[in-house]
Amino acid sequence: MKNLHSLPLAAAVALALAGCATPPPSPNTEINLVALNDLHGNLEATKFTYTSTGDTTPRTVMAGGIDTVAGALQQWRAEDRDLLLVGAGDMVGASPALSAMWADEPTLTALGMLGLTVTSVGNHEFDQGRNELLRQQKGGCHSPRPEKACQYELRYGGAQFGYLAANVIDASTRKTILPAYRVLEAKGVKIAFIGTVLKETAEVVAASGIAGLQFVDEADAVNRLLPELRAQGVNTFVVLIHQGGRTASDYDRQYCDDLEGDIVPVVKRFDPAIKLVISGHSHKGYLCKVDGKLVTQAQMGGHMMSRIKLVVDKATGGVVDINARNVVIEQGTFPAEPKAAAYLAALRERSNRELNKPVAKLAVPLVTRERDGKDESPLGNLVADATLAGGRPFGAQIAFMNTGGIRQNLEAGAGNVTSKGQVQAVLPFGNTLVVMNLTGAQLRALLEGQWVGDKVETRGLLQVSEGFTYRYDLRQPQGKRVSGMLLNGRPVADDASYRIVAASFLADGGDAFPVFAQGTNRVQTGIRDVDALVKYLQRREQDLKPAGLVAGQPRIGHVQ
Repeated sequence: MKNLHSLPLAAAVALALAGCATPPPSPNTEINLVALNDLHGNLEATKFTYTSTGDTTPRTVMAGGIDTVAGALQQWRAEDRDLLLVGAGDMVGASPALSAMWADEPTLTALGMLGLTVTSVGNHEFDQGRNELLRQQKGGCHSPRPEKACQYELRYGGAQFGYLAANVIDASTRKTILPAYRVLEAKGVKIAFIGTVLKETAEVVAASGIAGLQFVDEADAVNRLLPELRAQGVNTFVVLIHQGGRTASDYDRQYCDDLEGDIVPVVKRFDPAIKLVISGHSHKGYLCKVDGKLVTQAQMGGHMMSRIKLVVDKATGGVVDINARNVVIEQGTFPAEPKAAAYLAALRERSNRELNKPVAKLAVPLVTRERDGKDESPLGNLVADATLAGGRPFGAQIAFMNTGGIRQNLEAGAGNVTSKGQVQAVLPFGNTLVVMNLTGAQLRALLEGQWVGDKVETRGLLQVSEGFTYRYDLRQPQGKRVSGMLLNGRPVADDASYRIVAASFLADGGDAFPVFAQGTNRVQTGIRDVDALVKYLQRREQDLKPAGLVAGQPRIGHVQ
């Protein structure tokens, strides 16, 4: 560099100023998001076992809980006050009794306390039907669950966040029943969050609650919105989709390329302008790339959350880079946030007065829903038997139960006595029992429907009540796999009629078992499935045959 004294004064001043000049401002800005999915009303921490990249040793911790989740968010908002919390559905539904006993209103309130802005609907938001979903969003006490709604607080004012449902259409108005998207602004950047739920929702919720609704293709519903959003000056798009996949990669691997499952073809059809897809439903933790798009999911139950950083071009509003990581919300790692902790403590104290009431003594400390490679589980058999007992006064001969409807093991406390809360955790959906007639031929078709094509047990084998048995052989072609159906030792005849009982979800054809919907002489018993289970457990104790004893002969025979 030349000596400044040898330059003309003006040139020397200009050169000196150039040396001190600040760099030009960055053309980009960073937007911080946190994503949560499949909370399922888990307001308390629960056990979570995981492995991480570079460490294959399983680690089990207590993770989640709204107090710890709130603590993590408090720390992260201290780093960026413009941080946005968003969700990918199933915030409520299939919830523990602590939330379910109050119509999930405590969870909806807690999500508002956490600062959730928007979430897609999930299939479980439809568990109690369209009207209950709209009540949960807008507020009010007119509910199909009057014994639960507006019982924790006398007035429920509605969710403080917005549900999004771009692909849920009212068949009569041809409009979405909830907003398709919401545009939020952070650091001067407009971001469109578009929410969808799996188009197969009608197969996994009770048909009676979604009458008149259509669940259309997810990618089509999203892509058609982009011109409308661009006209509003929006060029940053984030899809919140309640549909998921699976991967062999660990939850924290950046960035896997082996994502499989139903979400993959959907993502591939999204407009290339969509760079970020926040997913749910499959309860997996992953950070994967699909066709240049980042697809994230944060397991379930509040065990983890996804921290996502969008780098956006200020001039165009387009996404130029994305960084994401999944963070386990381990208790102790993040200090509990006082307001959320106080809310949880008050909820727990009031709820436990009811939930701790004893129901009946069991023969064992725990009746498991796990099948351990078998076709039946001890709890599946127990629930099916309780369902049959509930339907007996209406002539029921056979009961069926879907494995997905049994959400927790049946646990017991001191002296092997199970409580009201522990029983409710097993059957949290509030289904009622429906009795109907099916022919032997229809029963055969029902059981054949447990497999799709050459796929083995895609939905989990239906659990059946005592006295009904059958065999199946997967070496046989579809439609010819079931044989040897017996009821109390006598062959089931194709042309004979049998009285069947099932929970209302199944009775409406749920879990893709449409044969149930063909049943005739239907009786809506009004008996809740959980009440039938309570009564059955109490009767078993009174008969000195407490539930949980080793079962007898298998009800389902697998021909090898």
